[in-house]
Amino acid sequence: MKRVLIALAFAVLGCNPKTQLTIENESTIDLQDKPVILSKSEIPGGIQDGLFPTVLSPNGELVPSQIEDVDGDGIWDQLVFVADFQAGEAKKFDIAWVNHLPEFTKRTSVRFGVRDSLNDVVKPKITDVFFPHELPGVNGYQPYQTDGPSWENDKVGFRHYLDGRNSKDVFGKKVEYMSPENVGINKDGVTEDNYHVMEEWGRDIMNVGNSLGLGGISLEIGGERLRRLGIIEGDPKGNVDSTVFTILQEGPVHSQMLFDYKSWRPLDEDRTYNLTETVEIWPGVHGYKNTVHLKDPKGDEVVLVGLVNSRTNKPLSTIYENEEWMVLGTHDKQTYEKEWYLGLALVLPKSAFINTIKAPDEGRISKTYLARMKADQPFSYYAMACWELRDSGFVDEEYYQKYLQNFVDQLTVKLKVR
Repeated sequence: MKRVLIALAFAVLGCNPKTQLTIENESTIDLQDKPVILSKSEIPGGIQDGLFPTVLSPNGELVPSQIEDVDGDGIWDQLVFVADFQAGEAKKFDIAWVNHLPEFTKRTSVRFGVRDSLNDVVKPKITDVFFPHELPGVNGYQPYQTDGPSWENDKVGFRHYLDGRNSKDVFGKKVEYMSPENVGINKDGVTEDNYHVMEEWGRDIMNVGNSLGLGGISLEIGGERLRRLGIIEGDPKGNVDSTVFTILQEGPVHSQMLFDYKSWRPLDEDRTYNLTETVEIWPGVHGYKNTVHLKDPKGDEVVLVGLVNSRTNKPLSTIYENEEWMVLGTHDKQTYEKEWYLGLALVLPKSAFINTIKAPDEGRISKTYLARMKADQPFSYYAMACWELRDSGFVDEEYYQKYLQNFVDQLTVKLKVR
């Protein structure tokens, strides 16, 4: 791989201009696949008109990277990549300007396919709007590949039930490469549940039911009323006027999506809400990041972040915490048939965390541990899924807990760019 990247660097870069920057890990721990995000103003030497930035390692190898349009104006705003750093290491990178961006092996991906009618086949889309009258049980067909968008990296995959249910599920992966684009589509090109059987890449491994899944959100109102964002199977109509889904970024080292819920009317409540979820995934991590923003709180709400407990009797435990983050999780044989060990965890910001409760075993939100979070400002958290068939070490609970501790310690480190 190193020879390929070096050869590609020579082929792509030629004699194009270069500038240098130094990135330093001032911490006492090693960092793996640490995200580096450089705005245009942070790139040394200024912007080269008509050219695009790429990254060269200290050894002259081309580092997988991507440019991203953050504000949606069609012009790139930032350069992102991931890199490893030893404790206390300062690495020098070259920014090389090129006419055409090279292609890199994907380490993140988003898959989103839509079937516009009963007579249509699934087609890929970047964005779609789901309306409350379009429930699969009412219309007689599932409009979305894998019930909604799925996203993954080289460790694990996830999906969101955009069909009105708004829970989040886990795809266990056994391989580094991205799963096939036709997962959730049959030979006739229409939606089909074909991912609950083991394939070479993996399968859906987690039972969701009426829980919020792993990292799904809802609200508590007035100190006691649990209100689901969306529906459960059998409901005749959704309770969100429109849900707009958009893929914001998809690249080899970073993918990001927006879920925009407009005019959510919680059951039995005389009020509406607008809120967003911004989901993103980076390489090398057994989880995803989500940023939640309740835009118009009334003052008596608490945001609920869920962790399903339908296949375990173990209590939710505090696995680790530092000044910024706390980790709540479980570890058990909690896949569909309790066949494999699966560690599930939420990494939560302490500044927004209140406490935890357990949902009932029956009801519109059930079989879920719920982290209660302050609703007065946006907050970000991580949802982690650690499956033994991706890393056999996850059979051991102590190994799983040490992985989470190391993840949080690395998460806390801020790189110095100069």
